[in-house]
Amino acid sequence: MDSQRPLFTPQSLLSAPRRSIGIPNLSGTTLLFTTTSYSFQEHLQTTRLQALIVQTNEITDIATNQDISYINWLDDKRFVCLRSEEDGRTSLLHGRFSSGSKTRQNTTPLQSAGVINAKTSCLKVARISHDRDDFAVVVGAPACGNGRLYNSADAARRSNSSGRLYDKLFVRHWDRYEGSERNSLWYGKLSLTTDGAGGGRCKLSELTNLLAGTNMECPIAPFGGSDQFDVRKDAIIWLAKDPEINPSWNTKCNVYVCGIDSWDPAEGVTANPEIRQIDVEGFNGVAASPVFAPVGNKAAFLMMRRNRYEADKNQILVVTDITASRFEVVRAFCSAEQSPLEGTWDLSPDSICFAAGGESLVVLAEDQGRGRVYFIRGGDVATGDGSPRPLALPGTAVDVRCLVDGRLFVSGSSMIDDSWYAILDVPTAEVTKVYKHNNPLHEPMWFHSNSDDGKRHGIQPSQINSIWTPASNPAITQTIHSWVIKPSAFDKTKKYPVAYLVHGGPHAAWKDAWSTRWNPAVFAEQGYIVIAPNISGSSGYGQAFTDSSFRNWGGDPYRDLVKLFDWVGGNLEGADNERAVALRHSYGGYMINWIQGHDLGRRFKALVCHGGIFSSVGMWSTEELHFHYYEMDGAPWLPESEQLDVSVRRGDVSSSDCQRRWDPSAHLSRWSTPELVVHCEKDYRVPISEGLAVFNVLQARDVPSQFLVFPDENHWILKPENSLVWHKTVLNWMNKHVGLPPFAEQNSDGAES
Repeated sequence: MDSQRPLFTPQSLLSAPRRSIGIPNLSGTTLLFTTTSYSFQEHLQTTRLQALIVQTNEITDIATNQDISYINWLDDKRFVCLRSEEDGRTSLLHGRFSSGSKTRQNTTPLQSAGVINAKTSCLKVARISHDRDDFAVVVGAPACGNGRLYNSADAARRSNSSGRLYDKLFVRHWDRYEGSERNSLWYGKLSLTTDGAGGGRCKLSELTNLLAGTNMECPIAPFGGSDQFDVRKDAIIWLAKDPEINPSWNTKCNVYVCGIDSWDPAEGVTANPEIRQIDVEGFNGVAASPVFAPVGNKAAFLMMRRNRYEADKNQILVVTDITASRFEVVRAFCSAEQSPLEGTWDLSPDSICFAAGGESLVVLAEDQGRGRVYFIRGGDVATGDGSPRPLALPGTAVDVRCLVDGRLFVSGSSMIDDSWYAILDVPTAEVTKVYKHNNPLHEPMWFHSNSDDGKRHGIQPSQINSIWTPASNPAITQTIHSWVIKPSAFDKTKKYPVAYLVHGGPHAAWKDAWSTRWNPAVFAEQGYIVIAPNISGSSGYGQAFTDSSFRNWGGDPYRDLVKLFDWVGGNLEGADNERAVALRHSYGGYMINWIQGHDLGRRFKALVCHGGIFSSVGMWSTEELHFHYYEMDGAPWLPESEQLDVSVRRGDVSSSDCQRRWDPSAHLSRWSTPELVVHCEKDYRVPISEGLAVFNVLQARDVPSQFLVFPDENHWILKPENSLVWHKTVLNWMNKHVGLPPFAEQNSDGAES
């Protein structure tokens, strides 16, 4: 390796500064973001609120060591954000930053505009009137059963017993046992007063619980945020799981809109503002990304057709006038004669927003291992003609924001770049011209990389390549896409062990994106050729391909891996398939255990299963039962006539047969490949009993095995010190079985000796 190039190790991955998405001011001249870094020497995490001036690329610290999130600009100079406090409360802070010639002198300290007596999860603001500095504020925060703000610290002090009694689901969700509190939307008014020196005061009114008495939850736990609601000067739009059905068994969401007469209770706010549901016939699944147009009365959101199926195709739905007595909803790229699964665009968008003029749309969608930004002309939304056009950006975009002048600000990453920001100019006249041709629109007019295109990590774009290998089911697709990541010091005259990383899901994908939990470059820099395949069931390759793993978990996806393994062994330069390992997490962990019981398992030197499934029946102890229920087409106690979705069944087996057919524990007599098992005690998605069962069987069968457990982590390992132990243990296990030197010396507790 080049002596001048830094060595990319787990330590450098986990201690490198992590930059949030960028939040541009209205004109796009200044960005705000947070940067978090961890020191393994001091065992200390540091967080900074920073500003980046687009014209000069100068970065300025605004605040340090404050738990700040959800930044919202009020105009080009003033902003608000949230800060978590140690007593379970949240402060709404007001700040000022101007990117003038004397940048630092134009920064004012953050000031409190009010304190919310709860842990607040998200924030959005909208100017009420251009004549006054008054802003509508909507936050997401938990509410007690009586509709008041819920403070977890206060509740803990009042509790004298840890016992909980349940008579319905959820009992527990993700990593916590459920209580009576639920997330709710709270609204109020933020008033600003200025002085002659450019400063001023900012005050938050009392907050009103919009969802009191409705049995709705928004944001939806555990991952919902400000992407699940939007606010304008006179209304709020949001989504919530259908309050009439149990959320553990169902994914069905509804979209609602509510007009707000007054944002301040002191001004006589409407006691019970009218909540209206936006019904869309035939759509009973997940909803996402409700947004208002910046001008006019349009709104838009995404919604799936099938209940219980989180990987169904997201449809773009546009409400032509939210003030109308009856809502008219237009389905983009799908005429009235077409079914929701037909239409002219086969990708499933992840998020949506209106362009500056309020007619055209901008969406994020997965496409063949990347997250792309697509521009949709307003006319095409209404007619269904044409198709979205991708904008030219590297890697994977994760967030897009529309500036007032029509430009787009995008945040993203790639496999070698941990964070980039870009500004694109998309003028209407040029879009009309370029749109007619089959090529991406526009290169970025401004681009900022946090890692200097990977150079700060010692990795480079030339390490990343794609291969397309024969598919197991040509009726769906002829080839399967995989990413190949080689060591930075790759020598084509040498042979390297191969690490196969099977993604989770199964309805997910390996994207050209950065990860601090499963970063392929970390394994490559240890001396592996890494293969990251997007097998049957992966997202971003059309809906039929995503659906192909339904009731087929150990079928086409497994056979794709077999064909991939054969192809790599015979065709990939430098790949030593005689020294191969396979590893991954969640559904990937299921596949590791499935491989263990089948022929492919004998071709690997070692396996790593993190948070994987041991038994299909055992997964009835999970929390979101709709996932297991749908993927296995019902429950094993139901007769065939009462199973779920006849239209997409594979074969003629019942649900009980399906669960037995794809159960890794049905093939224990063949388990013989050395396997490392990793599991976490707060993992309620795949409970720890699954990991213990895997390890117990391996030990009882005298198969070389280890068990690594984290009592304080959930389905993901998020704490830097735990993640470092995870990396050391996994790399040591892999290296030992392929003949590479150990990565680190460890004691039995995972610490370095």
